[in-house]
Amino acid sequence: MNPGSVLEVQSVTVRFGGLTALNAVSLAVPPRHVMGVIGPNGAGKTTLLNVLCGFIRPDDGQVLFGGQPHNVRPHRLAALGVARTLQGVGLYGGLSALENVMVGATCRAAAGFWSALLTLPRAGRDERRLRELALAALDRVGAADVAQARPGELSYGMRKRVALARALVAEPGLILLDEPASGLAEDELAELGTIIRDLAAAGSLMVVEHHMDLMMSVCDSITVLDFGKVIAAGTPRQVQDDPAVTAAYLGAAGAPGGQTPGGQAPGGQAPGGQAPGGQAPGGQAPAGE
Repeated sequence: MNPGSVLEVQSVTVRFGGLTALNAVSLAVPPRHVMGVIGPNGAGKTTLLNVLCGFIRPDDGQVLFGGQPHNVRPHRLAALGVARTLQGVGLYGGLSALENVMVGATCRAAAGFWSALLTLPRAGRDERRLRELALAALDRVGAADVAQARPGELSYGMRKRVALARALVAEPGLILLDEPASGLAEDELAELGTIIRDLAAAGSLMVVEHHMDLMMSVCDSITVLDFGKVIAAGTPRQVQDDPAVTAAYLGAAGAPGGQTPGGQAPGGQAPGGQAPGGQAPGGQAPAGE
């Protein structure tokens, strides 16, 4: 056990019928640390996130937050100091950007349901406070200028920022980012990297991402999954130079985004007829992602 860790995963195994999606996976995220989780499609990355969020119960092993084991439930994540963003943005189209972020701050509301329903003075003060918190979160991700806009009026990159602000407003100790760079233009990646590093000054992040250049530049450590197992862990440089990582990406599939861990595009198609990116013929990704 690592008592100083914000998150610790201890020998977690998940099986779906005859498929082992995670096989005795262990890792630890220290305070103010950015950990990346990478691996070919089907490696088990999303399954791991779903275990951490309580959507999947592991068959073996346990998850600890702040050194304490928890039987995680999705609706209890905020109380544990954990927030997650999705691969999509998941914003409410009928609400403004500010109101969307306020939704993420409800766990910090002091007024109860009846106070809000009856519009008592305490509820009014609470709403003003949540608006201030939401504006501050939007400002942290460079989206304060679009506070009154609705998601449909914003670019995809800006909607991603609003979704990140919604996670930040609860002031979590750990943020789980699920492919934050997906759909972003190249010129937006550097800004995302700066935001991630800034957030690490106040808390920890676990980032699942296919964009290798971003991961190599923002992560303090990287854990590599392949077929549900941890095959490498260490600094970005250590992982990049690990032969097992190169074999995982080039031996059975192309690296995420068509890149090897070193950032170069692999040539040709992998043996066995699989397309680069880990997809099987016909475009179906292997199970266990």
